[in-house]
Amino acid sequence: MADNLPSEFDVIVIGTGLPESIIAAACSRSGQRVLHVDSRSYYGGNWASFSFSGLLSWLREHQDNSDIVNESPAWEEQILENEEAIALGRNDKTIQHVEVFCYVSQDLHDGVEEAGALQKNHASVTSANSTEAADSACLPTEDESLSTMSCEMPTGQTPSSDPEHAVEVNDVDRTGEKENHCDDKTCVTSTSEKETSENVPTVEDIAEQPKQNRITYSQIIKEGRRFNIDLVSKVLYSRGLLIDLLIKSNVSRYAEFKNITRILAFREGRVEQVPCSRADVFNSKQLSMVEKRMLMKFLTFCMEYEEHLDEYKAYEKITFSEYLKTQKLTPNLQYFVLHSIAMTSETASSTIDGLKATKNFLHCLGRYGNTPFLFPLYGQGELPQCFCRMCAVFGGIYCLRHSVQCLVVDKESGKCKAIIDQFGQRIMSKHFLVEDSYFSENTCSHVQYRQISRAVLITDRSVLQTDSDQQISILTVPAEESGTSAVRVIELCSSTMTCMKGTYLVHLTCASSKSAREDLEPVVQKLFTPYTEMEIENEEVEKPRLLWALYFNMRDSSDVSRSSYNDLPSNVYVCSGPDCGLGNDNAVKQAETLFQQICPNEDFCPPPPNPEDIILDGDSLQPGASDSSAVPEANSETPKETASLGNPEEPSE
Repeated sequence: MADNLPSEFDVIVIGTGLPESIIAAACSRSGQRVLHVDSRSYYGGNWASFSFSGLLSWLREHQDNSDIVNESPAWEEQILENEEAIALGRNDKTIQHVEVFCYVSQDLHDGVEEAGALQKNHASVTSANSTEAADSACLPTEDESLSTMSCEMPTGQTPSSDPEHAVEVNDVDRTGEKENHCDDKTCVTSTSEKETSENVPTVEDIAEQPKQNRITYSQIIKEGRRFNIDLVSKVLYSRGLLIDLLIKSNVSRYAEFKNITRILAFREGRVEQVPCSRADVFNSKQLSMVEKRMLMKFLTFCMEYEEHLDEYKAYEKITFSEYLKTQKLTPNLQYFVLHSIAMTSETASSTIDGLKATKNFLHCLGRYGNTPFLFPLYGQGELPQCFCRMCAVFGGIYCLRHSVQCLVVDKESGKCKAIIDQFGQRIMSKHFLVEDSYFSENTCSHVQYRQISRAVLITDRSVLQTDSDQQISILTVPAEESGTSAVRVIELCSSTMTCMKGTYLVHLTCASSKSAREDLEPVVQKLFTPYTEMEIENEEVEKPRLLWALYFNMRDSSDVSRSSYNDLPSNVYVCSGPDCGLGNDNAVKQAETLFQQICPNEDFCPPPPNPEDIILDGDSLQPGASDSSAVPEANSETPKETASLGNPEEPSE
């Protein structure tokens, strides 16, 4: 198995999160020989997305990790006298305080399971009706092996014919079966074309439903592959660094996106839609004519604030919240600007921070729709896989379920020279990129980590109902206590391919001050009501019903300095996990910085060459010889059933 791997590479990347995947793609594109390995059985690390059954298996896998007993490592015998080893950790400690609650009827029957499920794991759910639910939600241990767990890969990926603005924004409600093909040896990302079907209940489905709005746990399990549940909840700014990189590198051909349809605010116990574009402002019934003029005047100033230094210079040292009070804005408008447009902290963000955030929001408006944000179909976990595919197209080798035991360091030069994998094979390389979670406690003994509080909810309807049931929303709930953070809520409908028809997938995120449940449950209680059989008969329930909930804390290593790690060689680079921010700019900046250290004179993720421009044998152009082209799949596909944005200023229909 290991004998089939080459013994030498230019770059070895350990971990398949978004920063690592971008770097792997950039290095492979620049001609480096890349080996990309991950001890997990799926792509993305903490950036991954799972089906419902896959998420339950992931939860139990993290519980099982805590039970791993370190044995005497066999690789120590391979370390020579002039070498020393940096042992890597064997278990992932980035996820803590996991609590799972099921509020719907758990009428499970034998044979009810998710089609293509990673693993049946019904016992991993704690019933919210049990007496122990409030006190403990630890996952029960089962003696089932995780070795059969398979990784999720995207399908339905099609290229855009316009490389300059090649981002697919799809407004068609459809589903696709996502698969991958990998074994324990090497796994190269691949995309198979599948027929897509409307994500709409058939006549048979409707007939099987005993009563409208009555959703059971069996239904969730059975429709589990309709879910693509992100571990980290983010969106893409339409003019952000990641969108620019996707377009520049032409990686956007491997993904499709939907526009976030609305921005919401939670004020005085009610959820309201925030007018953010010019059309929204003047069509809003929430604002008076005077408020509309006030808001437009202020937003116009924010777009050009750098040219009017005198108007804000005196307020640079105060918070943005205090600055807004000095402007001619009503309390209603101040709230909208602070929490739903700038999306900044009421107590920690300066005037300059707020003005920058507001300008960025406005700058992104209108490129692909009526809000500044895009969301990838099938979830955030698609993005690392897109870059992994680019790396594979240019010759990168992929191995999942392939752990690295240690880094081998040459004592004389002080540089890392090789890795030793789980099969005892020594693989040489010039550069090594390691995701933070792979380092052992000895390496990270002086590192101080922050934490992210996360909640994932399945609900039966939107927090703000409208004529359309296919709304994708962002809502910010301000912090009520000092020392706590505002909670960001992203609500996804079934047309995002992240949940089954008739449900919504809701992500809550904030910087941790306590456990995830303690941080987020108060917000959950404000927005939702637990699902009970009694309330099914009451059609006038004000809040959406909560069907299922997961809480967990995730490590945030984004602000950790390299110097905090103990004794890392200069050619070992550290990639952080997800941060708490709404966008992905931190991951892209990190990837580009590390790439420039490895390949200082190379372009960062340039577009693939045109097949007609590829010179073969150094002396001729053979556009027809696609089988010997250096880019076997780069331009071989044609768009199918997607909306290609010829003009990014207008959303496609």
